[in-house]
Amino acid sequence: MSLGVVIKGPEGVVLAADSRVTLEAKHGEAPPILVSFDNATKLLSFSEHRYVGAVTYGAALIGQRTAHSYVPEFELALSKTRGKQRITVLELAKSMSKFFMDRWQEAMPKDYDGPHMSFIVGGYDPDAAYGAVFLFEIPRQPEPQPRNAGENEFGMTWGGQLEIVSRLIHGYDPALIPILRHSLKLNEKQVSELQEMLAANLEFRIPYRVLPLQDCVDLATFLVRTTMTAQGLAIAVRGVGGPIEVAMITRTDGIRWVQRKIIHGEGG
Repeated sequence: MSLGVVIKGPEGVVLAADSRVTLEAKHGEAPPILVSFDNATKLLSFSEHRYVGAVTYGAALIGQRTAHSYVPEFELALSKTRGKQRITVLELAKSMSKFFMDRWQEAMPKDYDGPHMSFIVGGYDPDAAYGAVFLFEIPRQPEPQPRNAGENEFGMTWGGQLEIVSRLIHGYDPALIPILRHSLKLNEKQVSELQEMLAANLEFRIPYRVLPLQDCVDLATFLVRTTMTAQGLAIAVRGVGGPIEVAMITRTDGIRWVQRKIIHGEGG
């Protein structure tokens, strides 16, 4: 469930996520139902490490807790080993991965076979001209994997409910390749050639190398909002919803919130 987007642009790193948590609830012998809460925080920031942020998607809970609810514990554990010393994006991603893997192993069943809890971590290393982005997934891929690595490599990383975003960016639903592989009995070489052909002819061309920071914000917001709107008109799991949170991280200023939920009373 959910949708998280991180864009590495030449002027900064933009992070965006929706606020919906969808849970499967079951009471007695009754069939399970999906229950949604629209005020979860899935764009994570860190008080002592303002040059790094993260978005999370996939599994909503570890035990009975969201990833965001663990952030104070993570920050405290990190401060004991690193203090207020500025660290690299990869170092923070590795620390996050170990922390959440430990929490997962404490709270989750050994035979768990559901979706993993994924994190995209982005930000700036000390003295780096451009941003860095890493992806890891708990429990199956805990080692952070670089995305758009290299000074001149810019682009977008996203995850969660991909049906709408993949159709917009790649030009086809992510289920298309498995369908064609099965129905046409394609081997791995043919599948690879098919993917290359589709990318060459259908992919929505975005010039990330020249994309200003405002356009990165607009793109990330557009993808989350479009997914929410489309799901609201379809017979499908409406796993993306609630307020959209957006933040940007720049080399000089660190993290700055573009839009963020505000806790309020009845007056709004």
